[in-house]
Amino acid sequence: MELRHLRYFVTLAETGHFGQAAARLHIVQPALSMQIRTLEDEVGGPLFTRTSRKVELTEAGRLLLPEARRTLEQAEHGKNIVQRALRGETGLVRIGFAGNAVVSGCLMNDVRAFRRLLPEVELQLQEMSPLALGEALRQRTLDVAYTPLMGELAEDIEAVKIAEWPMMVAVAEGSPLAAEKRITLEMLAQVPHIQFAAGEGDEALEQVRERWGSEVPEPLYRASSTLGALAMVASGFGIALLPHSFTHMAIPHLVYQPISDRRLTAELLLLSRRDETQGAVKAWVRLALKNNHNETL
Repeated sequence: MELRHLRYFVTLAETGHFGQAAARLHIVQPALSMQIRTLEDEVGGPLFTRTSRKVELTEAGRLLLPEARRTLEQAEHGKNIVQRALRGETGLVRIGFAGNAVVSGCLMNDVRAFRRLLPEVELQLQEMSPLALGEALRQRTLDVAYTPLMGELAEDIEAVKIAEWPMMVAVAEGSPLAAEKRITLEMLAQVPHIQFAAGEGDEALEQVRERWGSEVPEPLYRASSTLGALAMVASGFGIALLPHSFTHMAIPHLVYQPISDRRLTAELLLLSRRDETQGAVKAWVRLALKNNHNETL
């Protein structure tokens, strides 16, 4: 039993006339008559009594009519749900992010804009280390990720740079570096370094090594979180390299200092899968790229 047979049946039952039903369905009358006969053959008996002036439902036809209407309504409802999902109006977007996406405001700007545009889409946010974000995308436990650049990306991952900031140095209040107007690479080579959460900040330290050489020491401490690293800096354990966007975070006994080499920068990337099919996820990526300066890597 096909949906078109039920649609023809309901239309004929409502009009009571083959000619009117055929006109409403935009088909010729002989074709409608043939489709109704096919439906009657399938159910095993007549659904209409036919006279020269009108068509009336049989008892079997009266039983079928409400069921046919429910079936057609459910089919239309299902089609609408799928079409809305394909347009990105419903569904789920799982968003992973590293700390800089929050302190810079990039993530919240995108979330607020997306919720205004598509309020029925469910959003799930999860903070993870940059290394874990890439793996979560590959394992399809996340749909998009906001992260700094972390080494080579898998071929099926699309990476777009959406923001960039100069690097700063976090130092303890009262330390010698806190009194300097601008920190040089030579100064960075003389003090202990504190590393951010797994993977975050590695790219900046590599930039320093490239420009100053191997004399830059390995990190003496690796904090489990961004706040942990800054707490260690404020307590006098060493310094930490971080993007300028982090300077919005006011922490007691912590001072942010500029670096003389302006080539030291931090990037924020938007990662997504190239083969993405979910409408809501594709809608998120389109909006994020529209909201931010972007450059495909």
